Amino acid sequence: MAARNVPHLSKRIRWAARVICLIITVFGGTMLIGEAVNEFLSQGFVTAPIEGGLLVMIGLVALAGCIIIWWRDLPASILLVVTSAGLGVHISIFAGRNHFIVWSILGLPYLIASMLLFISHHLSGQQR
Repeated sequence: MAARNVPHLSKRIRWAARVICLIITVFGGTMLIGEAVNEFLSQGFVTAPIEGGLLVMIGLVALAGCIIIWWRDLPASILLVVTSAGLGVHISIFAGRNHFIVWSILGLPYLIASMLLFISHHLSGQQR
């Protein structure tokens, strides 16, 4: 690949990772808020179960990754891998059936965004 195209490719890959991360985090956050409102309306103000709290913590790690993605590629990539793995563990323990399908909808986009960030970081390091 020509050396002059590497910065543009790195920038496009980074933007693709940002968009994927933002879309899936908004999607997951909307699902979490909808579930919390549903629980509140059906049962009133009751303490949240442990699986809901863990899901909120995983969502906060994802949100931190989406924020850090604007400044640093490698730490954001690590946070997104942690998010994907955390969702995989959470789904395998607490979800009913079709674990892989649920993870591919919620966790796989974070893993893809993380790989894109890692590739972008690698490409930007080559041009120096």
